[in-house]
Amino acid sequence: MEKKRLYITTPIYYPSGNPHIGHAYCTTLADVIARDRRMRHYETYFLTGTDEHGQKIEKNARLAGLSPLEYVDNMVAVFKKLWEALKISNDDFIRTTQERHVECVQKVFSNLYKNDDIYLGKYEGWYCTPCESFWTETQVGPEHICPDCGRPVEKSTEECFFFKTKKYLNKVLSWYEDPKSVYPESRKNEMVNTFIKPGLEDLCVSRTSFKWGVPLKEGENHISYVWLDALVNYISALGYGTDHDELYQKFWASEETEIIHLIGADITRFHTIYWPEFLTSIGARLPDRVFVHGLLMMKDGKMSKSKGNVVSPYPLIERYGVDAVRYYLVREVVFGQDGQFTPEQFVERINADLVNNLGNLVSRTVSMVDKYFGGKIPEFKSDINEFDHELEIMTNNTINSYVEKMNNLEVTEAYIDVMNLLGRANKYIEESTPWVLAKDENKKENLESVMSHLARVIFVGSKLLEPILVDKSKEIFIQLGLNELETDFDNLSNVNLLNNHQVNKTGVLFPRLDVAKEVEYIKNLMGGNK
Repeated sequence: MEKKRLYITTPIYYPSGNPHIGHAYCTTLADVIARDRRMRHYETYFLTGTDEHGQKIEKNARLAGLSPLEYVDNMVAVFKKLWEALKISNDDFIRTTQERHVECVQKVFSNLYKNDDIYLGKYEGWYCTPCESFWTETQVGPEHICPDCGRPVEKSTEECFFFKTKKYLNKVLSWYEDPKSVYPESRKNEMVNTFIKPGLEDLCVSRTSFKWGVPLKEGENHISYVWLDALVNYISALGYGTDHDELYQKFWASEETEIIHLIGADITRFHTIYWPEFLTSIGARLPDRVFVHGLLMMKDGKMSKSKGNVVSPYPLIERYGVDAVRYYLVREVVFGQDGQFTPEQFVERINADLVNNLGNLVSRTVSMVDKYFGGKIPEFKSDINEFDHELEIMTNNTINSYVEKMNNLEVTEAYIDVMNLLGRANKYIEESTPWVLAKDENKKENLESVMSHLARVIFVGSKLLEPILVDKSKEIFIQLGLNELETDFDNLSNVNLLNNHQVNKTGVLFPRLDVAKEVEYIKNLMGGNK
């Protein structure tokens, strides 16, 4: 059964530093998926937010001379500003310091406790403060290094509540049998081989050595361990456990909803082992998919302030436009794999795809309709020009492949198909030679066919690109003379939609970039030669 409702989430971001283009990558991809589903008339709910508790936040706030809440308030404003600049269409922004979330965490913890899934004990082992993660002696090795971030860990002893991880392990393994539950497959295999097969230890779910967290009713001086606290955001935002749980019933409890978590690789263990176990304990359904996206890397590895290779999205958006930045993030990195940001790739991708392919096609077509037909798009006819049939088939196949690939979260591949269609239309112009046809009155019907086919391809391509090109697609619709109702996704199959529409020539969609000049500009943003 196809599900016609979507609940999609990003990880909630840890506001210990300014967001960079790596943060923008995950949120933009989630936004494109959410916009795609809305475009195709799915009822969609899109959540992002911030994870604001934990020892690291408490420490950073102290160093900044602020209270933890003052510190996170400042950082949250920075994240929200970036999402506005990127035109992220989230329906809600959850903060783990909000009362609605605190109450939900307390309720979930109480439910786990009532179900005898939690017991009081003492933690003795290794702790990584930056990752907020506990590790065993074997995992940290003789050098006592965190397996996730490579930083030194500290010996820790404190009274904690523990969650019985083995109790629901069969449920997790059963969930793993669905090939879509965790993607890519390699991440699922990693969870089994690295954590489950060696013997899953019970998970610490409370802390007593510091104060900045959700206070728990079951133990004096206990606060929720930050990872239990953080994971609950996905249901606290929907009103789980309250008298106003309509969103929870619709977007989580209902089997008609597809639930997708987008996460980074470093938090796979929590989302694909412990989160399904917590949900099973409280009697909630499991997500349909946990999609582990790759990292957007630099030539010298992960982005970090110490390396001086962090790229802020703001100057890129200001100089090249939000659509160009969004397109680069979707197209340059295959969704699910690691990718690399370089100034050269950024500039060349915009020139190749947005300037040469899309922009050139729109400009040439609108100009020719204006020149040869007084600005009116001719009526659509099939198989007049010898190249028509192939282009029609490719157009229809592209619509179908787009839907199939977006449903499978093959986002990059879906948009490669769209760009290939636009590229084929540019080739169709060269094959059909409309400037030659225009000189022969006997070829007028042939010329009409060429213009109507090109206009349709532009409508189909720009509509499928609309989840990425949130501004420019609307400009293209205006150039084709389409009103908002006409641009509905369901009209993609209507070959006669554009008949007799008056085109409107406007400015250049995407100005051509001077490669050397723009590469130098971006390198300077990155602090020099990269």
